[in-house]
Amino acid sequence: MASGPTIEDRFAQYGPSYRYLVAFAGMLGVISMVLSITIVNVAVPSVMGAYGIGQDLAQWMATAFIATMTISQLLNNWLVEAFGQRLTFLIIIVVFFIGTAIAATSPTYDFIILGRILQGFSAGVSQPLVMVVLFQVFPENRRGLAMGLYGMAIMLAPGIGPFIGGLAIDTFSWRYIFYIPLPLSAAAFVLGAMLMPGPIEWRRLPPFDWAGIIVLSIALINLLSAMADGQRYGWTSDLIMTRAATAVAAIGIFVVLQLRAKSPLLDMTLFTNPAFSSAVLVATVFGFGNMASSYAIPVFVQTVGGYSATAAGLVLIPAGLVLMALFPVSGRVSDRVPAHYPIAIGLLFFALGAALMTTADTNTAFWTVAIYTMIGRFGMGLIMPPLVSSAMRTLEPDQLNRGSGALNFMRQLGGSIGINAVVLLISQRTQFHSDALTTTQTPGNPVSREFLDAVEHLLDESGVPAAIHQPGALHYLGSVIEAQAATFGFQDGFSFISIVFVCALIPVWILKRAGQGK
Repeated sequence: MASGPTIEDRFAQYGPSYRYLVAFAGMLGVISMVLSITIVNVAVPSVMGAYGIGQDLAQWMATAFIATMTISQLLNNWLVEAFGQRLTFLIIIVVFFIGTAIAATSPTYDFIILGRILQGFSAGVSQPLVMVVLFQVFPENRRGLAMGLYGMAIMLAPGIGPFIGGLAIDTFSWRYIFYIPLPLSAAAFVLGAMLMPGPIEWRRLPPFDWAGIIVLSIALINLLSAMADGQRYGWTSDLIMTRAATAVAAIGIFVVLQLRAKSPLLDMTLFTNPAFSSAVLVATVFGFGNMASSYAIPVFVQTVGGYSATAAGLVLIPAGLVLMALFPVSGRVSDRVPAHYPIAIGLLFFALGAALMTTADTNTAFWTVAIYTMIGRFGMGLIMPPLVSSAMRTLEPDQLNRGSGALNFMRQLGGSIGINAVVLLISQRTQFHSDALTTTQTPGNPVSREFLDAVEHLLDESGVPAAIHQPGALHYLGSVIEAQAATFGFQDGFSFISIVFVCALIPVWILKRAGQGK
């Protein structure tokens, strides 16, 4: 059986520049797929209107993608063993094209979800695959730089996604957001065929843990759907309680299966390494806050601030530029200093950015929101390179594919839960604040009475018939209460994100105790 061009063969062919050529090809593929994570966030209001659905269903455009991406992180090791790195890279790009075509031409909302599932599968496999290739082609003393480049790809794309998506929506329609990544994917396909190591051939398929993937899928689908639908059906309803119980049982069964499997999807022995385990825990929290804030900020500025889709995406662009400039520097720093220092500082900056967003409301200026977001993304740029390189350095060469899959799986799992948890929290807190504000609107409330009188006076001056003055004023008061409740709900959501990042300092302390980064 032909082995195909190895990494050594590629270096002999292209020289030392090969590591940068293959890094460019790999990151181009990752960027094109990861771009699709957040590019749909600014389309949530448009899709809600197009299909007549609520936010609890519309957020499944993001959740279906991330849930599938989470599961497929664990398929990377099996796919590479079955097809090799190069053919696997090409296959996932083709699958991404198919998913994009389905989502862009969807006659119903269900087809959008199907397309997003296929897109998420491709994005999930691509990340650990490219991470391992970069780790292999860069020498040990430059792997922090390599992980900085990798982190720039997977963090920059979600940062600019909302702006590009918003531009497409305002210029054309929301369907065009699905076509945008395709030119990058096509270029990555051509470059990957030329530069990725390994043969393009079918191999004898290795054993596959079908039971594990089925149980894991059942666990995630039930967990995320319970979180998404709990508000609609009631948290103590039979449907939600059944889903929650099924998720818990499936998670327990999955752990048992992985401990017994000869070829596990998730190698549980990796977690006996304290440094790797603590890095994975930080990555989980990082994914939680990153995806939650990337979803919440564009939706917040559209629903509360009244921004257009383009403006909602544009508010994240300065933060994306900060990331692009910081990641290579952060990667070099992580090669020279203990990992827990930049990770801890980054978590604090991210927590600060989220805490500042709790002061934002409908009157907050564009650049104020942009600066708050930049502060959070500055912290993100400090976290990712040292986190990945510190985790991967503790692994043996034969553990790299499994380790990268586990690390990315947990990060994306945190992201899946993060989006659902924040949407849930915002919905509940918005309802809470709406009820609380409504109860204060009594005839004896002088502020409310003065407000209603002022609105009725304006209606009278505008020539509105007298019979409509009071109903119109009451309707406007209800709109104001609804807007204020939504503002408070989002503020509570950002407070929660900030607290989560502060709590992540605990596993960073464990990382320090494990001696990682020395």
